[in-house]
Amino acid sequence: MNKYDVIIIGSGIGGLCCGSILALAGKKVLILEAHNQAGGVAHSFSIKGYKFESGPSLWSGIGKWPTTNPLGQILKLLDEKVELLKYQGWHVSVPEGQFNLEVGKEPFRKRIDLLRGDKSVEEWDSFVSAIKPISQIVSEIPLLSSSPETMNFLKILKLATKLLPNLSSLSKLNGGFGDIVDNHLRDPFLRNWVDLLSFLISGMPMHDTNSAAMATLFDEWFEPESYLEYPKGGSESIVKALVNALKKNGGELIVSSKVEAVNFSNDIASGVTLENGSKFNSDYVVMNTDAWTSRKLIPREFTKKWSPKAKNINKCGSFLHIHLGFDASGLQNLPIHAIHVDDWERGITAERNVAVFSIPSVLDNTMAPKGKHVLHGYTPANEPWEIWQNLNASQLSYKNLKEERCSIFLKSLRKIIPDIHNRIEIKLLGTPLTHEKFTNTYCGSYGPALSAAQGLFPGCTTPVKNLLTCGASTFPGIGIPAVSASGAYAAEKIIGKKEYKNLLKIIDL
Repeated sequence: MNKYDVIIIGSGIGGLCCGSILALAGKKVLILEAHNQAGGVAHSFSIKGYKFESGPSLWSGIGKWPTTNPLGQILKLLDEKVELLKYQGWHVSVPEGQFNLEVGKEPFRKRIDLLRGDKSVEEWDSFVSAIKPISQIVSEIPLLSSSPETMNFLKILKLATKLLPNLSSLSKLNGGFGDIVDNHLRDPFLRNWVDLLSFLISGMPMHDTNSAAMATLFDEWFEPESYLEYPKGGSESIVKALVNALKKNGGELIVSSKVEAVNFSNDIASGVTLENGSKFNSDYVVMNTDAWTSRKLIPREFTKKWSPKAKNINKCGSFLHIHLGFDASGLQNLPIHAIHVDDWERGITAERNVAVFSIPSVLDNTMAPKGKHVLHGYTPANEPWEIWQNLNASQLSYKNLKEERCSIFLKSLRKIIPDIHNRIEIKLLGTPLTHEKFTNTYCGSYGPALSAAQGLFPGCTTPVKNLLTCGASTFPGIGIPAVSASGAYAAEKIIGKKEYKNLLKIIDL
């Protein structure tokens, strides 16, 4: 029987961060992944020289130091370097018009002035000033070292003393971001824009999106020296760095190994059983799975104790995807990213109303054959699962519906590349069924829709001894920085506060 200190189910970014930190701390770690490659949603696949991205396309705060991004902090802790390509611009197509926009303070102020005038610029300035104290608190309380489960009274008192000038903003950290918007923004375009950014971050509107998460984004995107980052080789490069950190410290990763059940001894998690019948023993089990999948892995007598119960958790919507490999000849000044909003009046959560595109080969020529470009487009968490759930991928009705629903992509792309139809060499379309299959997510969902206005995501501990969780269903929630931090919190619970704190001293956190 194989025996480990810790077994982690799932190799998403949260699971990889957890495993690599534990391995660094000297634990014997095994990560089991159902898919044939690591990374969870952050994986890629290659066809005829094109490298297609499946998950996150917007990265920031990884390469600079100091950084408030937990993933950047973890990579530094692990002494893993990823080559990052810096850029600033993206293309925006909204009802008010089409324009190229750079991150940073002044470019957006100028765009507001052109679109809406001086009064709206003043509104925006007031809004950004209101966010500034929250951003400063976030920078003073590193997310990596601030799990709500480990904050003791003395630490809170120490932080409160340090943050006295911004103490009145402390209560806003865990509230809905929309409350701050309501107090400062009246202009419809500005409100819609912030609602859109919130939705891209959390899969929920601004009133349900965590204020601390948005304050971090504003700190990274709207400061004078802001820039975006793209990992050369795609998100796969981030995954490779985390896997390398795991393995160089003695950790193991086994892919194509689907876990069927968590095993227990005297009501304590003691290992796992795979779908093929293989068993592995461990002192701890960490589930890097969503809230619904986690509960399928453990016996009912344990899930009865769980709160909140999975059936009562609302889920975010799912995705439509398009992957294109196309001829790049004669194309100049293509955007690395583009976002399309059809109609603000329908709301940013409306199905097929928002589409996001990434053409990473504009920046990184290793992503496509010479003279070609690769593109990934998706509708961000606004595709309903219900219209797909009873379809079979082999049915003609499924294929026809897929073409119909994904028509939004080429319609939007023609605004950037008018002759895109004639350039396409490879076209792959994905639906919620595709997303569910390749990411092992419940109903192909982005994750739980837990409103910040109603409280925090649950922590990494469970009612079962030595059974922990990490990932998008766990505090701090959805998104790369959040799941990275959740993996660190699970690692802290296993190695203990003192040793974890000593590890963070390596990078002065």
